[in-house]
Order: sequence, then C-alpha cells, then structure tokens
Amino acid sequence: MKFVDSATIKVEAGNGGSGCLSFRREKFIPDGGPDGGDGGDGGNVYLVGDESLNTLSEFRYNKFYRAKNGQPGEGQNRRGKSADDLYVKVPLGVKVFNLETDELIGELTQNEESLLVAKGGFHGIGNARFKSSVNQAPRQTTPGSKGESREIALELNIMADIGLLGFPNAGKSSLIRQISAARPKVADYPFTTLHPSLGVLDYYGDNLVMADIPGLVEDASVGVGLGFEFLKHLSRAKLLLHVVDILPIDQTEPAKNFKTIEEELAKYDQDLYNKPRMLAINKIDLIPEGQRDKVVKSFVKDSGFKGEVFVISALNGFGCKDLIAGLFGFFKNE
Repeated sequence: MKFVDSATIKVEAGNGGSGCLSFRREKFIPDGGPDGGDGGDGGNVYLVGDESLNTLSEFRYNKFYRAKNGQPGEGQNRRGKSADDLYVKVPLGVKVFNLETDELIGELTQNEESLLVAKGGFHGIGNARFKSSVNQAPRQTTPGSKGESREIALELNIMADIGLLGFPNAGKSSLIRQISAARPKVADYPFTTLHPSLGVLDYYGDNLVMADIPGLVEDASVGVGLGFEFLKHLSRAKLLLHVVDILPIDQTEPAKNFKTIEEELAKYDQDLYNKPRMLAINKIDLIPEGQRDKVVKSFVKDSGFKGEVFVISALNGFGCKDLIAGLFGFFKNE
C-alpha cells in the first residue's frame, strides 16, 4: 500500500426543480388564473479545506459525490424547496483539476476555505410567471436545468514548515516520534514510511509542522522507488532538515548517501534544491563517545555541508532539544 496523494472523483450537482403548471380553482372566483410556482435550485458541490486531514485516502473508496435536486414548484404560487449544498472535506494543499480539460479549477490552502466544483441547476419557472396582458392563462412552464457533472482530479502537496529529507532508514520516522506527538510506523528495514506523517513541534507555546516524507533512493528524481512520488511534497516546506544515518546498517558511506540525496534534489527541481537546509546527524549513540567528534568532523568535511549541523540520537533523544531550538530559531529569524 502506498500513500494516496492524488485521486480522481466524480462530482454531480443537483438538478433544478421544474416549474409548476397550475390554475386557481376556487368556488367564488370564476376567473382564477395561473398560480404555478417556480421550482427550487439544485444543490452545489463544494470542496472545503480541513486542517485536520492530511491524506486523500478517503477518496480511494468514495469516488462519487452528488448533491440533491431542487423540489418542483406547486400550485398556489408555492416555490419548490432549494436543495442543500454538498460540502466535501479535503486536506489543505489540494489542487483541483478538471479532468476533461486539464484546467486548474483552484487550490485550497486555508482552513474552511471552499471551492465550487459543480454548480447546481437553475430552478424551473412556473406558469404564474408567464401571465401577461395578452396571455391571461399561460400553460407555459420551464423545467429546471441540469446540475453540472464533471470528473475532477485532486492532487495533494503536504503543507508543512519543515520537510524531513534522507535515505530510507535514516531515522526520520524515529525523529518525528521523538520530537512531536506523531506516531509513524518505525522498523529496521527500508521504506518503512509509506504514508507521510505530519508532526507538530511545540516550543514555549509556538508551533511548527514537520512532514516525514518517505525516504529517497538514487534516481528518485526519474521515478525509481517511492521517492519521486513524494519529492513534490517537499516543495511547500520552508526549511528542509536532512537526516543522515552516521552508521548505516548496509555499511554504505554516510557522506556518499548525503550527496546522493542532494543530487536527486538538484535534478528534480532547482528551487527545491535551493531551499534553506539544516543537517541532523542521527544514530550518534551507535558511535563510542570517544570517537564521536572525529566521526562527525570527518563526515562534515567529506559531505561539504556548510549549514547548521546537529548531532542527535532519535532513539534516545540525545541532542533533540538543541535541534528543536535550532529549528524554531530559524523561523524566528526568517
């Protein structure tokens, strides 16, 4: 199973209610006249941004959303009831496309922001509205118009302040568990993270949102592995935190792994590559204390990284308080 960051659904607005053909029939009013009322409008379909959602998985199972029809008009000039609008909740950061034309309909970036995706049909006109000086007994009505129906594509870019970047099994999931309330699945094999997780960091009352993105592999930018599918989610992050496993279980070179990820970013998108970056050297608890400074200095030299470096253990929390302070410091000084 993989994270659903795109989905296709059909939306159908309600039809307008038909106008009514009716004439007054009252005992003491011989010339009763037309009294057919208008129908009601069909319901619209809206997408609504909801900050509590962070995946499109709901739309894997529910692919059809239809608003109700307006009620037909009635005699005695009674208008039919208009149908309620249908509101479909989606995560923030969703772009909405018309599948038929590939046109961008809109994007939802604010909580409770709404976007009309299918307009309800207009109500039909009752015969009372057609009465005139030359037509005292009109038998003309109009049916309600059909509501819009279309297939739309939803594309989600996770909205987060900080995007975690790194090879599979670098410890990103463990880190987000350690420093936030998020609880992504953690294990000692590659591609543990199949669903990006959002964690909220709290620091003296201030909050930042961190996105744990599935680990990248070499050639992710051209579609290898899971990475390519998720690179675009990093595009919204204001800061990238590159997490490096200082003692990989597969005995690969940490500096080489670091450079591979950086190269994938550069190949995928230069704007993404140019985002500000911090480095977290993880799993330092696996290195004997007397050798840590030497190992870290050697890595920084070999990697060529020039930014701010934090030495941590996501497993036991070593260095994580300093990392959190550094992350909030970046946004404070931004």
